[in-house]
Amino acid sequence: RRQVSGNILVQYAGCEAKTLVREYTFNVREEAELRQFTLTIPNAAFVSHQARYQDGPDICSLKLQRELATYANHPPQTNYKITEAELDDYRFEHTHKPGRNALKRKAERNL
Repeated sequence: RRQVSGNILVQYAGCEAKTLVREYTFNVREEAELRQFTLTIPNAAFVSHQARYQDGPDICSLKLQRELATYANHPPQTNYKITEAELDDYRFEHTHKPGRNALKRKAERNL
């Protein structure tokens, strides 16, 4: 569960593997209103290592958070497809960067 703003609550409801995509479902609760959003990532993105299965919910959650923020918690649609560019952005932002000591140790091994 993740609080977005005000009285809105975003809750991950699960994932369903389909023929061409993995479909992630989120419930968004605002006061007495409940809306359901689905976001999909092509299966090919996982097979080609463009995305990791364990990152799917986070990738979709971040996309939904952006849509909610952009449209004052009321996006114009409830179904979204994650694009290659969004997958690339996520991978770039979440790539582990080696610490300074790791680089120093590597240099010492090469001597």
